[in-house]
Amino acid sequence: MADIETKFSQNQPLKTQKKFVGAQILLRIVVIAASFASTWLMLTNKQTIDIGGFVLDANYSYSPEFKFLSYANIVVGAFSFLSLLFLVLVGRRSSNPTYYFILFLHDLALMSLVLGGCAAATVIGSLGKYGNSHTGWMQICDHFGKFCKRATTSVTFSYLSLVCLLILTITSASKSRQIQV
Repeated sequence: MADIETKFSQNQPLKTQKKFVGAQILLRIVVIAASFASTWLMLTNKQTIDIGGFVLDANYSYSPEFKFLSYANIVVGAFSFLSLLFLVLVGRRSSNPTYYFILFLHDLALMSLVLGGCAAATVIGSLGKYGNSHTGWMQICDHFGKFCKRATTSVTFSYLSLVCLLILTITSASKSRQIQV
């Protein structure tokens, strides 16, 4: 009986380590996919309308905030891919807390970057949808519906990426504080 308990207690940390690495890999894949989906939606977002002989167009590149979100998502997706490779190469072999501290700092930096992009794009999206009567800025989403829907979907994917990076940051911080057995 004692032999079974000893065997079970020895396998438990290895099983927990495998589950942790598996969750990290899954979350990083979601971050990569959401970041690149958001980037693709924003970079291909444009619409042209004709109002009484005036041709008006909306393009993501007209807004520095949308450009910042796109570039932030490119950086986040690329660096998340690199961290995925790092995790696959190092994480399965070792549970060294130093590696998880490096991942914590990495995830924290990426989370901060995508948070800034999401905040900026959300503010511009809100101005486009609702306008601002105090400053005389008119809403444009009633005229550029397709453009606004694609921008909203892009920002939503960025927020998904942000939530996954938050979870990765918390779990990496927790794992980096554990004492190596």
